Amino acid sequence: MNIDLNKKIGILGGGQLGRMIIQEAINYNISLHILDKKGAPCEGLTPNFKAGDITNYEDVISFGKNLDYLSIEIENVNTKALHELEKKGVKIFPQPSIIELIQDKGLQKEFYKKNGIPTADFAIVEIGDKGENAPLDFPYIQKMRTGGYDGKGVQIIRSKDDLTKGFSGSVLIEDLIPFKKEISVIVARNEKGETAVYPTVEQEFNPEANLVEFLFSPADVPPIIEEKAKKIACSIIEKLDMIGLLAVELFLTEEDELLVNEIAPRPHNSGHHTIECNVTSQFEQHLRSVLNFPLGDTKIVTPGVMINLLGEKDSEGIATYINMQDGLKLSGVNFHLYGKTTTKSFRKMGHITVINQDLNKAKEVARNLKNTIKVIGK
Repeated sequence: MNIDLNKKIGILGGGQLGRMIIQEAINYNISLHILDKKGAPCEGLTPNFKAGDITNYEDVISFGKNLDYLSIEIENVNTKALHELEKKGVKIFPQPSIIELIQDKGLQKEFYKKNGIPTADFAIVEIGDKGENAPLDFPYIQKMRTGGYDGKGVQIIRSKDDLTKGFSGSVLIEDLIPFKKEISVIVARNEKGETAVYPTVEQEFNPEANLVEFLFSPADVPPIIEEKAKKIACSIIEKLDMIGLLAVELFLTEEDELLVNEIAPRPHNSGHHTIECNVTSQFEQHLRSVLNFPLGDTKIVTPGVMINLLGEKDSEGIATYINMQDGLKLSGVNFHLYGKTTTKSFRKMGHITVINQDLNKAKEVARNLKNTIKVIGK
């Protein structure tokens, strides 16, 4: 089968994920169409950038009506418009119904339960503005069902005093799982039903921002855990019948049990290292899966560590990168800045990938750089 590279392909969202998808699309001489608000990181990177609101029905319809393919780099999109575009013949991957399911963390958890996918025990409850009706069997995790992102919309409720920090309305309550590692697996699937799964990675989180601080590839887990994590990820994408790229985040408990935490139907922070560390990056794989190309090789080329460059706490203004030279003078250190002109507390401004055939040496360099390189506002 011949590959047609002349199709019109659009992405809803023009943030850093869209930016890195564009960089891979250039290698195929594909000029992506991007919809997002003015000033987004993708503006200026493609002549087909359109200013608009990805949550607005009319903006999405206007943007997508003349496209052949449409995908996303963020879940917070207008799915009603996507359903309409799908009826008009636009190929939309991931499919609108799957985006709707993943937009709602409550529906996500119910999907896991229905399909026998291991996850923490949960309940969906209605909580009043002052914490009325909140469970009192502490501790537990409380999550907004919709709208949460980058660590926002998640709160640990350890005691009655924490109820004032929680959310109101229909919320998801989960058991607080004592785990020893958080790991992630990325899997891709195309229209032919072919799948390709990446080696498992391990994440360390910034406890204050609830954002990934370090990512280690490969994860330090036994082969049996590696295979089980991959099997769970493949099972989810197949049971969803999803086309595209899926990130699956899991807890590894003290008893070596794997529990699915959340999933994301797009390129993900836990796959940024693949640009340098794997044969095929997650961003190229996203394009391959959406366009029904043969899927790329996911093997590790080199171990590595990814560091999220976050805006310093309580620092806001024009972004200034401090001590970048400390990384630039080192071999195996790769910078990816996201084109955001302003910074604020814990905003994702870029990432660094440190590669080394000895993962422990990469970790040592990465931790030193994390303590040295800062993003501040001026």
